[in-house]
Amino acid sequence: MRTFVHLLLFACAIVIAVGTFGPLLGSVNARDVRLEDLRNGFDAGKTLDQVGQQSASFWSSLAVVLLGVAVVVLISALVGSRALGGLGVLAGLAALGVLAWRLYDSFDQQLRDDYRDLLNGSWGLYLVGGGLVVAFLALLFSRERVRPIGAPAAR
Repeated sequence: MRTFVHLLLFACAIVIAVGTFGPLLGSVNARDVRLEDLRNGFDAGKTLDQVGQQSASFWSSLAVVLLGVAVVVLISALVGSRALGGLGVLAGLAALGVLAWRLYDSFDQQLRDDYRDLLNGSWGLYLVGGGLVVAFLALLFSRERVRPIGAPAAR
């Protein structure tokens, strides 16, 4: 990979890791969303505020998945592996997609009515999503320049 792609992936990994600890939607943080909630869906009687106030252990929350994605993108930046970076980006986009699907499945009317208020302070979602999109674009354009055979290497 080119040097600027390594640096861009490194920066994206840091942005994803920082965004993991910010609010994703309203008062809901990644630490508040349990992996069981992503697998089975949120309870029928809960509101978004109750989801934001539930105490989930760190090791069974969405934050571990997003930090794992940040680590995979960071390792990809360090070793120069496009496949590993692509795997990390796809896993991160899948995690955000499942979160959006489960939130829409359980809180669709509240999301439609209050979307401006819910997305107003969601800087964690913006950092994670933006870092994943920029990393994806960087991985698309990461090929080395092709030299003609016998041409001297650029210094």
